[in-house]
Amino acid sequence: MRVLVTGATGFTGAHLVRNLMDEHHEVIGLDNQEGIFFNELRDRGADLHVGSVTDEALVRRLTDGCQRVYHLAAAFRKVNLPKTAYWNVNVDGTRYVMQAAKDCRVERVLYCSTCGVHGNVETPPAGEDAPIEPADYYQYTKWEGERVVQEFVKDGLWASIVRPAAIYGPGDPERFLMLYRRAAKGRFLMLGDGQTHYHPLYVTNLIDAMRLATESEAARGNAYLIADEHSLPIKELVAKIGQALGVDVKFVHLPFWPVYAASVVCELIYKPLPFEPPIFPRRVDWFRQNRSFNISKARNDLGYVPAVDLPEGLASTAAWYRENGYV
Repeated sequence: MRVLVTGATGFTGAHLVRNLMDEHHEVIGLDNQEGIFFNELRDRGADLHVGSVTDEALVRRLTDGCQRVYHLAAAFRKVNLPKTAYWNVNVDGTRYVMQAAKDCRVERVLYCSTCGVHGNVETPPAGEDAPIEPADYYQYTKWEGERVVQEFVKDGLWASIVRPAAIYGPGDPERFLMLYRRAAKGRFLMLGDGQTHYHPLYVTNLIDAMRLATESEAARGNAYLIADEHSLPIKELVAKIGQALGVDVKFVHLPFWPVYAASVVCELIYKPLPFEPPIFPRRVDWFRQNRSFNISKARNDLGYVPAVDLPEGLASTAAWYRENGYV
C-alpha cells in the first residue's frame, strides 16, 4: 500500500517507517525537520518531505493516493513554546490531516495521542474510561486532537486512536536518555521516596500496537492505552537501567516540594531568555505524577501483547546509546 506517516523522521516515526518498509509498503513521510534518521530512511527508499502538518495544501498533496495514514506529528513539550504553537500543530494540524484523509478517501487512519490526557493517575492502573485530566497544555491539545478525530469518525472516516505510555528504545533522544546518563554516573538524585509509578513502552511494542489498531476492524472509532505489561516504581526503574548499563546505582533522596518551588522560580527567571532552565516544574513533576495503565482493552480488541519485555528493552536501549556515544 501507499502510506503517509506524519512525524516520520522522529524517534517513533522512524521505527514505524522501517516497519512499513520491511513489509514493502510505499512510504511517504512528512516531518518539520530532517532529524537524525532522515538519510537512513531516504536511502531505504522512503519519500520524505520537510514541512508542517499546518500546511494544509502540502498535507492534501501527500495524502492523495494513500490507503493508510499514520498521524504521529505533534508539537511536543518545550520550555517557552507558545500555546499557539501547540494548538496550530496538535489541533489544527490534526484537522488538516483528517480532512485530507476524508477528501482523498483514505481507507484507514491512525492518530497517535498520549496517555497524558489522563493526567496524574489517582487510582492505578487507569483504563481508557479514567477521567480526562490533562496536566499541561501539550496534553490538553492532544486531547483536543482526539476530539477532532472523533468528529471525522462520526462523519464516516475510518480512524482509531492510540494513547502511548512512556516510549523508549534505540533512537530515543530525550526522556530515557536523561535517565540513562544519570544512572551511568552511579549516583541518582531522587526527589521523594521513589515509589511513584511509571509505565514504560518499548518502541517496537508501540509499533505493533499501531499496526494492529489500523488493521483491526474492532478499532474503528476507539482509543487504546498502549503500554508494556506493567508499571513500576521510578526507583526500581532507575535501578534496572543501572543494571542494563552494568552500574550499581546509589540513590540520594531529597524532599520533593522545596525542589519543586525552586523549579517554579527558575522557570520564571529563564522565561525571557532563549535558554532552557536547568530545572522546571514539568521535569520535577516526573517524581510525583503516577503513570500506570491497564492494557486489557488493547489486548482484547486488538490482540496486542507486548513482545519485548523490560530487561530486553532496557538492554537494547543501553547498547544503542553506547554504540552512538550518548552514554
